[in-house]
Amino acid sequence: MTSSFYNLTTDAILSAVDDAGFETTGHCLALNSLENRVYDIKLEDGSHVIAKFYRPNRWSQEQIQEEHDFLFELQSEEIPVCAPLQFKNGNSLNERDGILFALWPRTGGRMPDEFSDDELRQLGRLIARIHNIGAREPAQNRISMNEQTFGLNPLNYLLDGDFLPPHVASRYEALVIEICEIYASLSSDVPYVRIHGDAHGGNLLRDDRGWFFLDFDDFVNGPPVQDIWLLAGQQGLEGMRNRSILLEGYRQFRSFPDSWLSLVEPLRALRFVHYASWIARRIEDPAFPAAFPHFGTEDYWENELNDLQEQLRIIKEGSLEPQATPEPAAASEEELTNKDFFWDWED
Repeated sequence: MTSSFYNLTTDAILSAVDDAGFETTGHCLALNSLENRVYDIKLEDGSHVIAKFYRPNRWSQEQIQEEHDFLFELQSEEIPVCAPLQFKNGNSLNERDGILFALWPRTGGRMPDEFSDDELRQLGRLIARIHNIGAREPAQNRISMNEQTFGLNPLNYLLDGDFLPPHVASRYEALVIEICEIYASLSSDVPYVRIHGDAHGGNLLRDDRGWFFLDFDDFVNGPPVQDIWLLAGQQGLEGMRNRSILLEGYRQFRSFPDSWLSLVEPLRALRFVHYASWIARRIEDPAFPAAFPHFGTEDYWENELNDLQEQLRIIKEGSLEPQATPEPAAASEEELTNKDFFWDWED
């Protein structure tokens, strides 16, 4: 399966889409994606679909289906997300040579360079609506984002695989363990809900109808602040200011205690570790050495070690981020409607 995934051919891709009931023209353009294989495919009626072939052995069929079901749930509530298309049998997942794939509408729009204050408030309201749906019930098959899954498990993978140079390994391990202990303490009373999980600007587009989120591939149970800091991730005063403004919009729909902001810098540190482990797990994929040519060098690990040391210093010296205004009572969606982010994807 893994070999077939690495060597997907245009003929195999088009054949899979044709056999699923869509008439292709032969146009197949590979899109920028390292984790999965994603293609823009033109159909005979002139429309386009995006075919996404999932990396084997990352998510199970049940886990991918749970992502799709969450997107359908959000879509049914008129929350702007890009949900998969359904095949003729009513399913949103199909399989070819052991590789799961799905089709998606091709979406247009621009990626943000920076956000105005009004846009930050709009996005805060949008994220709050997603979290309100996510809080209805936990994901049954997806992982939870915590110190074990995003810190200790990645650390153990790096250590067990001897990816770290000997002179770095013990110091790196000690830093990660200390950061994980801090995160565990700070997050002990924070409720976990279904979140996007990777809600940075690259997974966000805007067209003439408003903002919408793409790519819920990293959808998990996690702390709501994860989706907040990734969208307004700057460190220092600028980041604090932007998160404060984003939360002005968020709190119109959903409560967000200031204390949750103490997780921003520990989550940033866990992302460093998780990212390094992700590259290590994929290094046998021919696409990864080309994309990360310095991975595994002594300079790479020295930089990672220094980044974690600096991050731990920030965590220890940090305090709760300032709140611009008192938190208002959350309004109902009937009381607040905004054409900039309320629209039906299918219209």
